[in-house]
Amino acid sequence: MRRVLARLAEIVVPRRLGPSFPWLFASSLVNNAGDGVAIAAGPLLVAAQTQDAFLVSLALLSEYLPVLLFGVIGGVIADRLDRKRMVVAVNLVRAAVLAFLVATIVAGTVSIAIILVALFALATAETFADAASSTLLPSLVPHEHLGLANARMQGAFVLANQLLLPPVGAFLFAAWAGLPFVANAAAFLLGAVLISRIAASTRPERAAVPTGLRGDLVEGVRWLIRNPAMRTLALTILAFNVTYGAAWSVLVLYARDRLGMDALGFGLLTTAVAAGGVIGIASYGALERRFALGDIMRVGLLIETGTHLVLALTTLPAVAFATLVVFGGHAFVWGTTATVVRQRAVPNELMGRVGGVYRVAIVAGLVVGTPIGGLLARTFGITAPFWFGFGGSALLVAILWRQFGHIAHARPPAEGAPSTGPA
Repeated sequence: MRRVLARLAEIVVPRRLGPSFPWLFASSLVNNAGDGVAIAAGPLLVAAQTQDAFLVSLALLSEYLPVLLFGVIGGVIADRLDRKRMVVAVNLVRAAVLAFLVATIVAGTVSIAIILVALFALATAETFADAASSTLLPSLVPHEHLGLANARMQGAFVLANQLLLPPVGAFLFAAWAGLPFVANAAAFLLGAVLISRIAASTRPERAAVPTGLRGDLVEGVRWLIRNPAMRTLALTILAFNVTYGAAWSVLVLYARDRLGMDALGFGLLTTAVAAGGVIGIASYGALERRFALGDIMRVGLLIETGTHLVLALTTLPAVAFATLVVFGGHAFVWGTTATVVRQRAVPNELMGRVGGVYRVAIVAGLVVGTPIGGLLARTFGITAPFWFGFGGSALLVAILWRQFGHIAHARPPAEGAPSTGPA
């Protein structure tokens, strides 16, 4: 049994990823499990308090808004502080917010206002946690193994956050409304303990002459604009998330009205994306060895464009399901590749700020695209957002195709490169 466990551990967290990676991976797995439980429980708690569609929509806005408000600021702070301690502190804050929410459920004083405030606080804390945690891998893992390490982290996210734990969260909520949030708080506490076990230094090296917060922010934005690889990534994710947000904002209505699927069928569609993600993550190592990163991303954009077209045309649930499996594979391969490019191209002392700008671009595209999709569907029919997604994506592919030549040349920074530990 001990040999089997050791072999399994070597498969999941290979020793070549360094001695600190297992702690980071374990912390990510636990945190994603806690969030996965809350994914189903959060909307159920909101729906139990109100049937007002506007108030329900505010719950989604509370997740997006903190990234727009604090995404870059969080990156600036992550480039100033010890990143490991920052993640630990934010996890403790998240556990405290959840404890407060559970206390209101126990006392019977929970309300939609309290829930919205708690969701905003949790999303704000997550923004700062992501700003710090996304910068940790390059200082813990050899650069040549960043692709494998990021694939493992993405795998933890897909399995725990998307596939396995959301049904558990719904079951726990049915037993008692506060139970999934207790589990989420416990996961954050355990995640803080696990990440605190990382022995390697996670404090970025600062310039001899420190600058103010505004100077740090401007430096990060300027660096991204001047770097061809990161500029291409940021512009691409901003533009493509407009088309993606437009189409996916009406997916639940599309499943019902176009495909004739009930709530269970819609759940299967979302599961299809996660299942495709598992396939994409499992194949990432082989893809990275055989193809240039820029070419992987070009093919991904073609898949995304084709996804919009197929969904605009089909009325068959089986075709939509298969299409979303392929799309899920692309989505998680793209996410892993984009993270690898960023970690290889960006100097360690700028990692937080540049990552913050990138995350703002991700959310800004969704914020713009989501209402466009709703307006198009209301005016022209349920397939209109998907035709918009297809036309817009095809145009963007034509405009950005050559720019992905920069991606293949993204390399670890020559100066100020972090210690990568033993190979």
